[in-house]
Order: sequence, then C-alpha cells, then structure tokens
Amino acid sequence: MPDGASFGGGPSPRNVLGGPLADCSHDPLTGWHRDGCCRTDAQDHGSHTVCAVMTAEFLAFSRAAGNDLSTPRPAYPFPGLHPGDRWCLCAMRWEQARQAGCAPRVVLDATNMAALRHCALEDLRAHAA
Repeated sequence: MPDGASFGGGPSPRNVLGGPLADCSHDPLTGWHRDGCCRTDAQDHGSHTVCAVMTAEFLAFSRAAGNDLSTPRPAYPFPGLHPGDRWCLCAMRWEQARQAGCAPRVVLDATNMAALRHCALEDLRAHAA
C-alpha cells in the first residue's frame, strides 16, 4: 500500500480520530493542494496537515520564525491570514508553536492523520477547537 494511502494521503485520507478527513477551509482556500482540505502527498515536505484556527499570537510567532502568514501574496494567490481563519499548517510548525506555548486550536476532524508523524495525538486533543 502506498504511504499516502495508508497514512493520511490518497483518495480517502483519514483524520487523527480515524474518521474521514473533513474540509478545513474554503475561505480562505487552504491545503497543500488548495482544495480546502489538509491532504498531503510525497511532495509536501512541510506536511501541511494540521487544521488550525489562527490567533494573533500564533501569526506573530510564525512571522518571527520566518513564515509570514499575515501578509497577502497575490502572486500565489494568498490573501494573508487573520485571527479566526482556519488554515492547514505544517505539522512541525504547529509542534514548534506548542512547545513555545502559543499553538493555535486544532480542528481534529479536519487534521490529517499524517500530522501524527510530528505531533502527539494527546497534544492535538489538548488544543482541540
């Protein structure tokens, strides 16, 4: 079985609770594939698999860590994120933010089980939206 099909990718990805992966956001449109879902594949080296609800604190943390998610980038097209927006975050960035005490809340049914490669389920549950 291909890695994506067995661990959060493929045609029927699963969420961290074991169910079907729900959509994260269509406004703004998120996901590695920009389809609203935190699906992943072998080319997604950042593992954009954690569906998180943005906060001002996290957005400032991410900017300071070198990934400005607040500034619009029309060329990509990226609208810039605001507190309250849902976004498929890199699992490693979410874990880094958790360790720094500023992890955003997580939408568990829209968080891909592939996030479990980098994040503990109990930590994700503790930050459930």
